[in-house]
Amino acid sequence: MGEAEIKTAQVIIHSHIICYGNAATDDLSQQIQQEIETMWNEPEAAVLINGHRYLVKFCITSQYNTDITELEILQNTNPRNNYFRIEEYAQGNISFVDGLGCNTGYFKLENLYLGSTTAAHEYGHTLGLDHPQNMDIRGRGVPGIMYPRGTLVDPQFQYDPTKPAGVTGGTMHPMYRRVKFADIDNINLNKARFVGGSAIIGEFTNVYHRNHAESENEGF
Repeated sequence: MGEAEIKTAQVIIHSHIICYGNAATDDLSQQIQQEIETMWNEPEAAVLINGHRYLVKFCITSQYNTDITELEILQNTNPRNNYFRIEEYAQGNISFVDGLGCNTGYFKLENLYLGSTTAAHEYGHTLGLDHPQNMDIRGRGVPGIMYPRGTLVDPQFQYDPTKPAGVTGGTMHPMYRRVKFADIDNINLNKARFVGGSAIIGEFTNVYHRNHAESENEGF
């Protein structure tokens, strides 16, 4: 989720990443922020809004909050705020967000290694982007950021380029994903409702996530 602001010849999408949980750290929060901002700015894409051309820029900030409360998240009214719990264990063994165009989620620490692209991928979901329907993109080069694990790609983008497509090791390694012009277009900034030069991208989910490991131990 974020807030888009039209400023001169740019439309700037502001998002603030707030990390909490036992595996969250200040360094990790900054790493997530840098990955999202760097990858989403890489295309240097432009869009047309009401007949005017604007360069799309992503301005991402981050915060590690050790004292966050459930009430603080539930009562959030700032469209720039995105809340992600980070833990070593996640049910389903995967990071996730709470739907398309949301502002909350749960990240598995193992998925957040440097260069993983997981944070940038999940951020795309918070802006309303879904996984592409066609997961066989062999012959189409570098995979876009919204392709999920299991996607069939050219050998050089697999976990193991020597493996046949589809077997273990023969699917897309997430580290090869990149944000493309099409990903920026799919945000549909031209359809956003700008009031006073600003528009909200996404919706408030405001879900406080409990530690999955503790919840399972308690029988929930």
